[in-house]
Amino acid sequence: MEQLSLLDSEEKQDYEIEKKTTVKLGKRSAQIPLQKRNKEAIKKLKEILPQFEGKDILISQDRDYWWLQDLRLKRLQVQWFHDNSGFVLWGTRGAQVRVLWLKFLYQVREQYHTSGKSYYLLDFWNGFRSEPIDKYFRGGYQCLEIRTAR
Repeated sequence: MEQLSLLDSEEKQDYEIEKKTTVKLGKRSAQIPLQKRNKEAIKKLKEILPQFEGKDILISQDRDYWWLQDLRLKRLQVQWFHDNSGFVLWGTRGAQVRVLWLKFLYQVREQYHTSGKSYYLLDFWNGFRSEPIDKYFRGGYQCLEIRTAR
């Protein structure tokens, strides 16, 4: 016999108060709801990536110590990890870009070129360089740009 409850476990999660992440910079600190932003960004990303499947895309990434610009993946295929901690973007001839540690995904933004074509920016953030949120990973910001090739 199934026990009746007022709220299902999924509904219960919506009403629970989220623990905020404390971010420090020098002597100052602030509390930010990073888990909520992360869940919203992953949900939006899962809606966007199927649009690109089967098409040619260009990927660019800016970071302070390495970067790539306009890496072409032909006939894109997206493969998510079983625990949704990351995904792999596959192109032809074994070309791939692995996006690991989605726990740092902060925001997914849509921008428009002057020609009217849209492209998407994936913002990853792990606090500040001097005070990272996760001490085992380098602190800072990086951005991944995804757009169609034509």
